[in-house]
Amino acid sequence: MQQKINEIRSRALEEIKRVSDSRALDELRVRLLGKKGELTGILRSMGQVTAEMRPQIGQWVNEARESIESAIAQAQAEISRREMEKRLESEKLDVTLPVEERSTGSLHPMSLVLEQLLDIFTGMGFEAVEGPEVELDHYNFELMNIPKNHPARDAQDTFYVDDNIVLRTHTSPVQARIMTTRKPPIRIVSFGRVYRADEADATHSPVFHQLEGLVIDENISMGDLKGTLDTFARRLYGEGVTTRFRPSFFPFTEPSAEVDLTCAACRGKGCRICKGTGWIEVLGSGMVNPKVLEMCGIDSHKYSGFAFGMGVERLSNLKFNITDMRNLYENDVRFLKQFRG
Repeated sequence: MQQKINEIRSRALEEIKRVSDSRALDELRVRLLGKKGELTGILRSMGQVTAEMRPQIGQWVNEARESIESAIAQAQAEISRREMEKRLESEKLDVTLPVEERSTGSLHPMSLVLEQLLDIFTGMGFEAVEGPEVELDHYNFELMNIPKNHPARDAQDTFYVDDNIVLRTHTSPVQARIMTTRKPPIRIVSFGRVYRADEADATHSPVFHQLEGLVIDENISMGDLKGTLDTFARRLYGEGVTTRFRPSFFPFTEPSAEVDLTCAACRGKGCRICKGTGWIEVLGSGMVNPKVLEMCGIDSHKYSGFAFGMGVERLSNLKFNITDMRNLYENDVRFLKQFRG
């Protein structure tokens, strides 16, 4: 029996030396050591030998198995090394060959400005929130102190779905939703697409983007509004840019103000962009109308607040000296590839 086991081991070691690929080596392993292998067959025939010989035969079989397994492992390592070398040789790349230049994309100029705006206002403690673009008249107009038949509705050029549903004309309904569901203090910015029935030209579009801010708390004043907008102006356009407030009227704020910024192109010296004035009209703002607070369930005797709204397209045009708003929507790669953040 010992001689037979030694013969199996010797023959196996010789065959292992001659194997040249992983598949043949695995087939040899199964034939020698598998459930129906030669060494396994010897173990299955142990019932035919005396009890005294069984431990000795088991030891011989285990020694032979260890030798064969060790040889297979060494052969597998060598075969794997050769196969990897062959694969690397066949798959190598000539890095000196000329290749076609691949252009990389970049963020849209409005995306760049919107990200910067959100960074500015969240850095000042504002929470960024969004709301539905298809909105109820109740939130879009009525809670903004623009009741039915109010003349201000005509100026909005509204897309109506039906008598009570509109495509929102501003992001103010998000503010109304927040004021009716939260208690002060409130400090939010709302942003997104808005819709108005305008003709598309260099300065108008039926679909554009707004960012609006709202602060409601005790003892909020116009000074807080000016300080907030001064900080926004400097961070977006650089030091030296300031705000100028001009009296205006909005149904949802009282008092109201149009806000101009120092022209970012000429820094207030006067140029073609600002028409020689040194100022650019950018946004509307004001103190939240007490009637709006009361309609939203907020005590106007205890709380006050300010709000502001700005067009992202206008801010983008000013930041990048874009003269035609339509360039922002036409997806002309020659135009868009200029903006890298």
